Amino acid sequence: MMTTAEQIAIDRAAQDRDALMERLLQSAVSTFSLFAVHIGSQLGFYRALAAEPLTATTLVARTNTHERYVREWLEQQTVAGILKVEDLDSPADERRFTLPEGHREVLADRESLNYLAPLAQITVGALSPLDKLIAAFRNGGGVAYEDYGADLVEGQAGMNRAAFLYQLGQEWLPAISDVHERLQAEGARIADLGCGAGWSSIGMANSYPSVRVDGFDLAQASVELVRKNVAEAGLSDRVRMDVRDAGDPELAGKYDLVVALECIHDMSDPVSALRAMKRLAKTGGAVIVMDEKVGEAFTPAGNEIEPLIYGFSVFHCLPVGMAEQPSVGTGTVMRPDTLRGYAQQAGFREVEILPIDTFFFRFYRLR
Repeated sequence: MMTTAEQIAIDRAAQDRDALMERLLQSAVSTFSLFAVHIGSQLGFYRALAAEPLTATTLVARTNTHERYVREWLEQQTVAGILKVEDLDSPADERRFTLPEGHREVLADRESLNYLAPLAQITVGALSPLDKLIAAFRNGGGVAYEDYGADLVEGQAGMNRAAFLYQLGQEWLPAISDVHERLQAEGARIADLGCGAGWSSIGMANSYPSVRVDGFDLAQASVELVRKNVAEAGLSDRVRMDVRDAGDPELAGKYDLVVALECIHDMSDPVSALRAMKRLAKTGGAVIVMDEKVGEAFTPAGNEIEPLIYGFSVFHCLPVGMAEQPSVGTGTVMRPDTLRGYAQQAGFREVEILPIDTFFFRFYRLR
């Protein structure tokens, strides 16, 4: 005869099973919705629908797409709770769909700090070389940055664009008083390591009109994006992007500020990168690292951003960091003590966590 304790254990196991099944089913729904957001963003559907309610036929005409696919997408987005439908009782080709006002900032306003359409694009990019990632799990190798394609590069750039343009030089750096003062001086120079698409360099140059910013990135796709974005911003005279080793002795001691924004954790050899940053800084110059605001230590629950950050680590940042060997294999979840250890090996005596309050990022000053 089964005891009460045994029955309770069986019931709890069944509850756990059912809860996991529900989570996985909901995860599949959410995954399809996220990829559908990518479609809508890439094809300009959200921008069109933010302007006014549209039928499938009108949306097709404005975006040069195919009506049968567009109608299915509109219905999927409505069922997913992203769009709203008007004239529900009308024939399918007469129903009008709209992007609700509260959703427009998130999906159609590129200048907003709440714009999240690039989250879909970067996720699509992160999952694109899945077969190579599975092979890396087996052989211990990595996945080259180039294998992730344009969606990863452009999605990551899009995620940070508004913050780098409107917060980095206007809120975050001014919160570091001595750095802010130094960057207002004539002839001040900034080195921006791992500058991605260049929005960080552009944001700093816009905020400090006397500053010259030199961007460093070894990914050719990033180099081309930076040059394009810098030219469009009209900053080619003050923002320069080169495929150049930041460890070049000719650059030693030339910069008032050296930054590495959300990139140290991607590097196979972060200690060498930090050593280069130390050499680049002038006497009295500042070295700043910005990285994900993960918890001080691993816990099963994680902190509020770690479920997302671990996802990016498994699918992108860790395999990219493992692509070149030897590698320390940091991954996106670089905890403060990990960076402190790298900084100590690079010759810094102190790592200070700066009191700059953001949801995703933590700022470190290396002295």
